[in-house]
Amino acid sequence: METMTVERVIAAPIEDVFAWLTTTTHYTASPLVLRCRLARHGRGAPYGVGAIRDHLWLIGWFRERVSVYEPPYATEYVVERSLPPARHELGRMTFIETDGGTLVRWTTRAEIPLPLLGRPLTRFLARPIITRTFGNILEAAEKALTGPNANSPTR
Repeated sequence: METMTVERVIAAPIEDVFAWLTTTTHYTASPLVLRCRLARHGRGAPYGVGAIRDHLWLIGWFRERVSVYEPPYATEYVVERSLPPARHELGRMTFIETDGGTLVRWTTRAEIPLPLLGRPLTRFLARPIITRTFGNILEAAEKALTGPNANSPTR
């Protein structure tokens, strides 16, 4: 299993950062994310516990279930199905208020389940793509929340 973590401080209030990043339809602002859809609403909030999210990235399709939803501090999910197939133990975002805004830490544990080739493919192919995509999504969040149109109703 490979653990991948990406961090970024976004100069915006924690509540806004949490709301933007847990609404995964925003992820299409990343060039590596093609489509995101909320397939089933969660309990208490659209992206709350039990929510089912379908994501199509350049590297594959993922069906995720939200397992933890603690606004504005944490959310966790598990990839229940994917194409190509992958093993997934953890997906977690944590949000911490800082002097500069909100520190977001996005961690996942996953691997490509192939005998002999799985570990090197995960480390040298999947890891760079996943961390780059996470970084692109965090950059898109920062632009949306701090850019010139940040106060517009369409953010």
